[in-house]
Amino acid sequence: MKILATPTSLKPDAKNPALDELKKFTSEITYNTAGRPLSEEELRPLLEDCDGYIAGLDFVTARVVESCKKLKVISRYGAGVDRVDIDAASRRGIAVCNTPGANADAVADLAFGLILSVARRIPALDRLTKEGKWTRSTGVELSGKTIGILGLGAIGKAVAKRAAGFSMRVLAFDPYMDEAYARANGIETAGFGDTVKNSDILSLHLPLNDETRHVINGEIMRGMKQGAIIINAARGGLIDEGAAFELLKSGHLGGLGLDAYEEEPPAASPLFELDNVVATPHTGAHTREATANMALMAVSNLIDVLSGKECKYVLNKARIK
Repeated sequence: MKILATPTSLKPDAKNPALDELKKFTSEITYNTAGRPLSEEELRPLLEDCDGYIAGLDFVTARVVESCKKLKVISRYGAGVDRVDIDAASRRGIAVCNTPGANADAVADLAFGLILSVARRIPALDRLTKEGKWTRSTGVELSGKTIGILGLGAIGKAVAKRAAGFSMRVLAFDPYMDEAYARANGIETAGFGDTVKNSDILSLHLPLNDETRHVINGEIMRGMKQGAIIINAARGGLIDEGAAFELLKSGHLGGLGLDAYEEEPPAASPLFELDNVVATPHTGAHTREATANMALMAVSNLIDVLSGKECKYVLNKARIK
């Protein structure tokens, strides 16, 4: 069987237990040599005669899927599937899998790193100190503040645990709220609007789809507390970046921590001119532990589907025609 593996961390010469398992399954493996997510035009010829596909953050459009003559499974290396046209895959009988929870601790760690970095201006102060300046900066403490978590899935839950360790009040919204988990862990639940307007820090952990694109728009941000901080370690399209820039400049927003952007890699964004914006290159899941977990799950999902075994992480099983 022929497999395409595009995650940039899956390199053919790397010592990787997941790749070892994949190589036991098949010797026909094609890798991503571009070092970045692949476009529609790049994917189509690569997938044309593949049986399986371990997908990074590539753009798996309907045109890509429709050109796949033999493909049986798209196994996402990660939890998000917003770049995969699941409807098109379902029509072609292609299973779409993901790896929920495999990178939850890694992303939650980075989200909290962004919270601390914005609240105490750590990157800006680091730069100034190294330049020989002895700057006095007044930050904000986390203890006693309210963190609003939009999306209480595996990552949102991991952020909530970290917030509890900082003596924060945790408020959460999720359209499919795990009420039992929230009660057991001291998490207050609320509607979307109440969560946003009552938060000192708002951390986004929602998927990106038609309903959530620009869910944090200018009107929503203007309704937030004066000086509130927004953290996005999920998907870039959740925030209207232009509106955020204006509200950061006016002082209404206290800061912004970004690991995801509307355009990736981002162009010369005006947000990068601001000291109260901390930016990282969509690196939340990039820890040794998380990449190993995601790779093992993605390979296991792919092998299960191609071997005719039950795979509990197939997202579109009921929709395949």
